[in-house]
Amino acid sequence: MLTQFYRRLVAFGRERSGNVAITFALATLPLVGTVGAAVDYTHANKVKTALQGALDSAALMLSRDAASLSSTDLNTKASNYVQAMLNQPEAKNIVVTASYTTAGGTKIVVNGAASVATVFLGVIGLNSVTVSGSATAAWGTTRLRVALVLDNTGSMADAGKMTALKSATKDLLTQLQGAASTNGDVYVSIVPFAKDVNIGATNYNASYIDWTDWNAANKTCNGTLWYGTCYGSWVTANHNTWNGCVTDRGPSSSPGTSTWDQVVTQPGTTAASKWPAEQYDACPAAMMGLTYNWTALSNLVDQMQPNGSTNQPIGLVWGWQSLVGGGPLTAPAKDSNYNYSDIIILMSDGLNTQDRWYGNGSSISTSVDGRMYLSTTGAGTCANIKSSGVTIYTIQVNTSGDPTSTLLQNCAGSKDKMIDPAKFFVVTSASGIGTVFKQIGTGLTQLRVAK
Repeated sequence: MLTQFYRRLVAFGRERSGNVAITFALATLPLVGTVGAAVDYTHANKVKTALQGALDSAALMLSRDAASLSSTDLNTKASNYVQAMLNQPEAKNIVVTASYTTAGGTKIVVNGAASVATVFLGVIGLNSVTVSGSATAAWGTTRLRVALVLDNTGSMADAGKMTALKSATKDLLTQLQGAASTNGDVYVSIVPFAKDVNIGATNYNASYIDWTDWNAANKTCNGTLWYGTCYGSWVTANHNTWNGCVTDRGPSSSPGTSTWDQVVTQPGTTAASKWPAEQYDACPAAMMGLTYNWTALSNLVDQMQPNGSTNQPIGLVWGWQSLVGGGPLTAPAKDSNYNYSDIIILMSDGLNTQDRWYGNGSSISTSVDGRMYLSTTGAGTCANIKSSGVTIYTIQVNTSGDPTSTLLQNCAGSKDKMIDPAKFFVVTSASGIGTVFKQIGTGLTQLRVAK
């Protein structure tokens, strides 16, 4: 019996098969830990993704009124937005901060962090994982300067076009105003045009006006006038009776080789370089240079009335002039911390019929067209504007079945793409004006999440 006991004792000491279970148990710890860590981190990453989405949304929402909020209110709103949109009960200890700056472009940055409890990693003492994110809404690195060159000719009285134009223009002004977080982010000018444009009658003493033709056409008889003959002396009317209209720059008789009507070069001492006054009986409402006085711009729209013949070239060149300044117009200096987009939106419902030298006011004049865009060479006002870096959008309101305007097609574009079909629009009803204005405005003002 003793021998049998001894043998079994020795056998027990030599036995090794039980170590497999011990070894497996020890090896299972890191294996389970690795799998558990993957599960915990996957869960945390889900919360991180949701947090990033909430931060992005909060940045865009805050961009609408960030400029008017104090730092405390901005942070409070940011925190409220994120927590309302996060919808992740596992996210604890949520901390959100927001900052608003206009240095080098207007932007708002929203940062956020949260802790997520772990299940498996708690075994090794890691009870939670911190997730974080950041979102930036940038909308001020590019500033807008938009010249609205609007047809105010007699045909705009038909088919409700003038009423629709006024409504569409006001809607566009509201859209552009909404894109500005601070004054100066968006400037707008309005140039109503017919055969002439109105630069403002109060400028009658300005040296940049040429009175040669006006003086000859505006005289009163100081004596007795009998069938066109003055028995006495002809007296030139006082310049303060001028209605503010000017016609195309250049020589009186014909433009010849002169290009003064196609440039924004400042007037010199010669009559051809100055803006010629004209007592045009269909003088449109006075233009308004670049401003962010939205009320004044809206009031100008209310003053627009349809009258006169069509001279798109003069409206276009004055739209360009409003972007660079000169004469009665002042263009605010540009801040080197920003990029600028200079835009002209030219809307017309007809084809060119009359300028200073050509046309009768009713029939299409290709000579007037040629001042704006010469089909044989591509020269003219349109090419000059686009080469300077200004982008032109053109809109033809064609409610009368006129031919599609090749002129407006060729004029639409930019320096990078001189003729751009995507920037030319045709509408066949008055209501289409508002649709196109909104489309262009959306493209100009769209915000985006930068990070």
